[in-house]
Amino acid sequence: MPASLIDGKAIGAAVRAEIKERTGEFTARTGVRPCLAAVLVGEDPASRVYVRNKGKACVEAGMLSRQVDLPPSTSEKELLDLVARLNADASVHGILVQLPLPKHIDESKVIEAIAPSKDVDGFHPVNAGRLLIGQPGFVACTPLGILKILDHEKVVLKGAHAVVVGRSNIVGKPVAILLLSRHATVTICHSRTRDLPDVVRSGDVVVAAVGKAEMVRGSWIKPGAVVVDVGINRLPDGKLVGDVAFDEARAVAGKITPVPGGVGPMTIAMLLHNTLEAAIRIASAG
Repeated sequence: MPASLIDGKAIGAAVRAEIKERTGEFTARTGVRPCLAAVLVGEDPASRVYVRNKGKACVEAGMLSRQVDLPPSTSEKELLDLVARLNADASVHGILVQLPLPKHIDESKVIEAIAPSKDVDGFHPVNAGRLLIGQPGFVACTPLGILKILDHEKVVLKGAHAVVVGRSNIVGKPVAILLLSRHATVTICHSRTRDLPDVVRSGDVVVAAVGKAEMVRGSWIKPGAVVVDVGINRLPDGKLVGDVAFDEARAVAGKITPVPGGVGPMTIAMLLHNTLEAAIRIASAG
């Protein structure tokens, strides 16, 4: 029997509806509308689509969206100056600088320049550190969305063996920490892991975030495992696929996220969640 599909689109829509309701209540109580400022440097088509979709989602949730478009020639200093102005702007609650940036700009410098209290992407070292030691902070949106999916599907994480394929700062490492915080036993592996198929096959939950099209084969999956595919890869024929060979894995797994329509919709939903939380925390502190 093939694995049941995890409908990230439906889960994301439910989360966004809840956020819209909470945003309305917050605005009615405080007179403040949460505002996300998104900065786009250059003309990358995919980045432009992502930023536009994020802005549209903000408006639909009752939030304000401010988009700042900068030319590809923008200097590092000019971008850092803009971030400083947004940090100081009391009407802005969340700041998002769309990655990747042009090669002449140091991404880490820009990320570290964003005030941790407005870092709704959850990339700042302060927020990453808070996650590591179990303190409140902003968690990167995709890992947070993955946890939301697992909770929605009532996946029992306590005592389970979770295998994370990928070690990025944006997905692999933070999702491993989130799973660990739920009392899963976590293995982080990657393309250079010895006997990688055997390691993945030991997982009750597999999160694939390695960035290689269909790298994780169906024969790597433990029968009945929950498979969360974070990858978005475009094949030469234009087809979008994940990091997991979907048809093969679906024949073995118990539950699986599709690509597209799995993790992707959750990322924007959790960005809205973080933006609302930022506004609530700033209002409380004021």
